[in-house]
Amino acid sequence: MAQRKLTQKQKEHIKRIQEKRRERLAKRADKSLEQHDGDAPLEGRVIARHGQNLAVADNEGNIHHCLSRQNIGHIVCGDRVVWQATEPGNGVVTACLERSSVLARPDYSGREKPLAANITLLVIVIAPEPEPSEYLLDQYLVTAETIGVPALIAINKADLISGTSGDAFNQRIWLYQDIGYPTIQVSAHTRHGLDPMFKRLKGETSILVGQSGVGKSSIINALLPNLDLQVGQLSDATGLGRHTTSASTCYSLPSGGELIDSPGVRSFRLLKLSRSELENGFRDFHPFLGHCQFNDCKHLQEPDCAIKQAVERGEISQQRLDNFLHLTDGMSKGTG
Repeated sequence: MAQRKLTQKQKEHIKRIQEKRRERLAKRADKSLEQHDGDAPLEGRVIARHGQNLAVADNEGNIHHCLSRQNIGHIVCGDRVVWQATEPGNGVVTACLERSSVLARPDYSGREKPLAANITLLVIVIAPEPEPSEYLLDQYLVTAETIGVPALIAINKADLISGTSGDAFNQRIWLYQDIGYPTIQVSAHTRHGLDPMFKRLKGETSILVGQSGVGKSSIINALLPNLDLQVGQLSDATGLGRHTTSASTCYSLPSGGELIDSPGVRSFRLLKLSRSELENGFRDFHPFLGHCQFNDCKHLQEPDCAIKQAVERGEISQQRLDNFLHLTDGMSKGTG
């Protein structure tokens, strides 16, 4: 069933309700801090977030239920923070430390809304069914390039790749391997390819993105055999209870590394970028940028366009240029 679009009035009503909730929680946080003003500030890491409720792991790995002070920005899963204990197992986050990376999408108003911080690997999940969208895949890759995080293309449902249709699917994916993006084939159903994926994710803080139906949740469940145990420990430590499963959460992988599961990526959209930022998001464009006859070349019908000449020589795929032009058109119309 398609999601019903909200009217502007409904969006404003939701925004007012959310603001009131944040104000109430902020007052609770400030009151708790006033009562424990002498306690030393500590550093920690946000491993779960549900609304204004944060689960913060201290340097010993103990988990504390924290609220956040107002005016310190939008804290997300993966953030390194400064927090202050208010009572055993509880505290208040007072500052957010500098982020090495942040994955974000536009909110209702088009403003940047962070989803996860300090990730080191963006795992883009595709599958032979549903048929992959190169246009969407390119948006994820542009995001990875823009935030400075390596991308890994994980092909789920690998057991379905066979015959003529499988050859056609592989041909489409080889394009991205030629550009330099690593790929890995897995099957959450048969557990094929999980060991190589564990090896690739080891030591990383990863997040999975991809179109609906490709099996992101199935991969997460396959990678986290102790998922229920981790959810239970988190629920016991924070008191979030049934909300724990709908929170943005950072899980520990059994072979090392961490995996962030964020409900926000299910409705992920590319942030509004400038034409220059979009160009730099297509890594196969890089050798040719700055070599067009015109500095403001749109790579359409202009003479001596280095990008179009590269397409004619087979050094850039026509599909990639078409997707770039589609994205620039959407950005200019405010529909990207």
